[in-house]
Amino acid sequence: KELLKEKNIPYTEVPIEKLHRITRNNHQDVVCYISSITYHSIADIVPFVFERGETPLILVLDRITDVRNFGAIARTAECSGVHAIVIPSRGAAQVTADAIKTSAGALSKIPVCRETNLRKTIEYLQGSGIRVVAASEKGSNDYFKSDFSGPLAIIMGSEEDGVSNELIRSADELVKIPLAGTISSLNVSVACGVILYEAIRQRSK
Repeated sequence: KELLKEKNIPYTEVPIEKLHRITRNNHQDVVCYISSITYHSIADIVPFVFERGETPLILVLDRITDVRNFGAIARTAECSGVHAIVIPSRGAAQVTADAIKTSAGALSKIPVCRETNLRKTIEYLQGSGIRVVAASEKGSNDYFKSDFSGPLAIIMGSEEDGVSNELIRSADELVKIPLAGTISSLNVSVACGVILYEAIRQRSK
């Protein structure tokens, strides 16, 4: 347990019956899930992007739990030139076979950073000169009125309740996607695509 904490590897203590359901082999009271990819640190990615003379575009996913949404977002992110996807180490979809399949292989191409504290990650991004924008229905500005041309991190929130209040308070700006219908929100992967391609449009000018 001490080593797990030292290495920031999440773990959960469960009844022995759950381990029996996972495997019939001799598990010796421990079952480990190994990721299909190698996770990165955002602190390694950001300096590398600046050194290459590129304008950072980072995607922060706050508690996205559906693996298919996660995969679809990764696919759009890779296609739109996102430099890294940041996810929390707990309470989010993991990189599973379904996620990789839905991403059309994008999760093998784009760096995924699993961070223990998203608020501190946002502070790090801001300290690196990256503007942090949260997509939320609470936003006062329509997304296309915001400036996405500079170093940017976009926060997309969970399927159920959007971006957490803690991260909303940390963001530099809240933006919304205007809706003309009666349904109150878009699917998060669709909303992500809308905002990322606005960033591409502005950066292509």
